[in-house]
Amino acid sequence: MTTKRVGGSTIVYSTPPVIVSAATVAGPKESEGQMAQWFDELVPDDMFGERTPEKAERRFMEDAIKIALGSARVLPEQVNMIFAGDLLNQIITSSFTAEGFGIPFVGLYGACSTMAQSLTMASAMVDGGYADLALAVTSSHYQTAERQFRYPIELNIMRKSTSQYTVTGAGAALVGRSGGKVKVTEATIGKVIDMGIKDPNQMGPAMAPAAADTIFAHLADTGRDPGYYDIILTGDLGRVGAEILRQLMAEKGVPLGDNYSDAGILMFEGVRGTGVGGSGCACSALITYGFILKRMCQNEISRALVVATGALMSPISWQQGESIPCIANAVVLET
Repeated sequence: MTTKRVGGSTIVYSTPPVIVSAATVAGPKESEGQMAQWFDELVPDDMFGERTPEKAERRFMEDAIKIALGSARVLPEQVNMIFAGDLLNQIITSSFTAEGFGIPFVGLYGACSTMAQSLTMASAMVDGGYADLALAVTSSHYQTAERQFRYPIELNIMRKSTSQYTVTGAGAALVGRSGGKVKVTEATIGKVIDMGIKDPNQMGPAMAPAAADTIFAHLADTGRDPGYYDIILTGDLGRVGAEILRQLMAEKGVPLGDNYSDAGILMFEGVRGTGVGGSGCACSALITYGFILKRMCQNEISRALVVATGALMSPISWQQGESIPCIANAVVLET
């Protein structure tokens, strides 16, 4: 039997699937940043005309799916599976949205790492012959995340200097056997790492060790060094977490160079009131399916390692004093 795994945690797709189309829908705060030019739809109202932010988040995800399908001229009934996740309890954004499309649905939760998790699973199904077309979708919303994990924004609680700002938006990728320039060639599945941090305002420091562990495992499995990639992108470590990651990788003897970037930093660079950078499931999705994918299609990037990071706590666990377990999942994109 031909193995599709190298090393301890890396999947190699024997017939690499391609991203047939992708879509990004971003909120008003995200539209203020330098990344806005790479997004497909900019929504000026974070409530999207809805009565609640939870319903608004569904609109972001619905639009991302519709744009991705429309770009590929594919009908929902032609898609075999949808892999989707978000930050809300019981991933209600994803399940409620999937119901409207009538596509067989697999719900995923990897916190902010769900973008890489969903793309990994969709690609595996296409590579394995279980699907001809599969969707990988994720979303987040500033107001829904604040209400669930911290405090409703109506309370106007002072944010800490180390806090990150949850990205409002959604990203969708349609994965298939042909019809796209960018291939998904490999994926590295991360391990849960818990360094004992208990403060939900310290997401970057909590997630950085998980990112370091997955990047190091990927490079060891594949026998590569960081310079193999045109860009290595972490999901949402922010400025504090990204600096810690650099230190951790240097200590491992594999320093990250100028090709390293963080989606949380890129998302809100120069945007006031966003703390140390962006976070949320949509953070990796918007930067990957917008900035990176479009630059790959323009021949500006040939190889990208996307390492989406996630903090796996729940509101109950951290209120009960539990520390925050974290994970990082990685995917390789190549032209």
